[in-house]
Amino acid sequence: MPDIFKPVGPSSDDDKKPGLGPKLLWFVILAVAGVACVAGTAYLMRALLFIG
Repeated sequence: MPDIFKPVGPSSDDDKKPGLGPKLLWFVILAVAGVACVAGTAYLMRALLFIG
């Protein structure tokens, strides 16, 4: 039976990829932006409810 998954060694251009730090920073920035967007929408809808 042939191997379905063949191991592949690391490529030589691994130095150009960003490390865990920048990826984690982008994740945190996007998570905070998402929370701020949802909170802003919730407060806007609450304000519209009390206006009308």
